[in-house]
Amino acid sequence: MTVTAAIDGAAGSATWADALLLSFAQAGYVQAQPDILQPADPFLDLSGEDIRKSLYLTTDASGEELCLRPDLTIPVARDYLASGRAGQPAGFSYLGPVFRYRDGQPSQFLQAGIESFGRQDRAAADAEMLALALEATSAFGLSDVEIRTGDVALFTALIDALELYPVWKRRLIKDFNRKVSLTQDIEQLTLATAPGRNEYEGVLAALAGSDRKAALALVTDLMSIAGTTNVGGRTVAEIADRFLEQSTLKSGALPRDALTTIKRFLAIAGDPDDAVAQLRALAEDTRLNLTAAIDQLESRVGFMAARGIDTSLTRFSTAFGRGLDYYTGFEFELHGTTNILGNGIEPLVAGGRYDGLMTQLGSAAPIPAVGFSVWIEALTQLRKPAGNAS
Repeated sequence: MTVTAAIDGAAGSATWADALLLSFAQAGYVQAQPDILQPADPFLDLSGEDIRKSLYLTTDASGEELCLRPDLTIPVARDYLASGRAGQPAGFSYLGPVFRYRDGQPSQFLQAGIESFGRQDRAAADAEMLALALEATSAFGLSDVEIRTGDVALFTALIDALELYPVWKRRLIKDFNRKVSLTQDIEQLTLATAPGRNEYEGVLAALAGSDRKAALALVTDLMSIAGTTNVGGRTVAEIADRFLEQSTLKSGALPRDALTTIKRFLAIAGDPDDAVAQLRALAEDTRLNLTAAIDQLESRVGFMAARGIDTSLTRFSTAFGRGLDYYTGFEFELHGTTNILGNGIEPLVAGGRYDGLMTQLGSAAPIPAVGFSVWIEALTQLRKPAGNAS
């Protein structure tokens, strides 16, 4: 029996999801079953304090802050790192409840997905994730989906190649997934001077640009000499770090040609093959070394085509991002088209590459990682009209 046939005969979303999990197992992904109760710190550290308001938190007897898992990527990654296979290629699938406050929607909902760790053939692994994600939507009877893709590694490569202060590079890369902030920053940083600019801001900016550690130590020492103590729960070092960053950002002077290059980069969108050509033209015109990142994109597109994905129907955008800091490369979302469900704002399946996550979770060495999550309820809701029509 095919996965689609099994889903056609299923009565509830959990059974449909079980059929989906079977398809993942047939693709070679072992089922993972991480604990529902998880340490809260990894989610807060990697997703930011803004996620706190959506977590269900508690504290154990030792004072450690715990939470009901809000997603399954981090729990599966933690279990992999704690296993004897850490660092080796391994693939896992999962199906289970996650818990997250969502205004007007159920706070407990099912999530399925795949996580692939340790594969060095990144472009091929990326293409496999997208192909399996498309198979997941097909299993629910959906063939008309919109494929949106991007690659944060391209933006990172661009910013690294531009001659900017390190603090600006960090700020722009961090803002990449926050489009309003990014737009504001690239406009603000073009100003040669800013209203209310202090005389010392240029000095601090220059110092931070050459040696951030030394600048931070200088500001921290000056604040300590002045008798500054903790303010609002922040230490002197944290206050100094924030002060240094803001002083550097306010000093302005992002070159106009850098702004033009960034805007030209962020405007590239459409067919992936056309995007590759536009990116190579941009790199040649600006004499920036983006070769490795563009080659990776081109290789991925080739592997996608080899897996039967019609790349001409895939939308690629250099400005596309998923809003999570731990993504480091390929990112994608599958959406219902407007004639299926509303305006297709919420993804049915979403994922990408997050090579930096493992070291952030405690791995001594970097481990390649890529995966995706399937939103079961959204898919089953789309599936019901077809079932009722038969």
